[in-house]
Amino acid sequence: MPAARSASPLVRIDYPHIARHEMLAFLPRDCQRVLDVGCNTGAFGEAVKTARPGAEVWGVEPDAGAAERAGQYLDRVLQGCFDAALPLPEAHFHAVVFNDVLEHMPDPWAALNHAAPLLAPGGVVLASLPNLLHLDTIWPLLHDRDFRYERCGVRDRTHLRFFTRTSALRMFDECGYEVLSVQGINEQWYTPSIKRRLAFRLFGRQLEETKYVQFAFVARPAPQRLAS
Repeated sequence: MPAARSASPLVRIDYPHIARHEMLAFLPRDCQRVLDVGCNTGAFGEAVKTARPGAEVWGVEPDAGAAERAGQYLDRVLQGCFDAALPLPEAHFHAVVFNDVLEHMPDPWAALNHAAPLLAPGGVVLASLPNLLHLDTIWPLLHDRDFRYERCGVRDRTHLRFFTRTSALRMFDECGYEVLSVQGINEQWYTPSIKRRLAFRLFGRQLEETKYVQFAFVARPAPQRLAS
């Protein structure tokens, strides 16, 4: 397991105030205390509080301007890196959320390890991770021999880590979590291309993983980790 290092993004891009409503469905039904790591301007936490009246939502955000705006929507926002220096309560949160955040961190393993003690009994980590095998990334690699960074998306130029479904599952396992569910989200593969439609008709099972821009993971500390 890699040693703990700073878990903050190195470069800031002003991402839009997007609620990520598709991630709400993965929160446990009885989840009332949420920590949103890398909360940006607080849109997801605002959506949680709207969908679940009475929910307590904290945020962690390294960018001062975004953290200040998030403070308008969340119960408490801590500005800084997600590490032991922040005064976060242990055994408190029903969910620690990383919405497209772990890939921006130099050491996402350290972030997952830091999240575990913050979870209340039965609590979960919820993470959305960009899918390196999304068709719009692997096709230029195979066809054009090119990997072009972009302002946002799977090839966001601020990403420090890249994951497939398999490698993300391995990361959770290495950090002592058991993954309760994995689901592809934001399906995006269809174009009018006859070749692409034919490929999915003939090899749909093999290409299924390439349809999704991200995968959503729900995980909890494994029994052996809790016992240690």
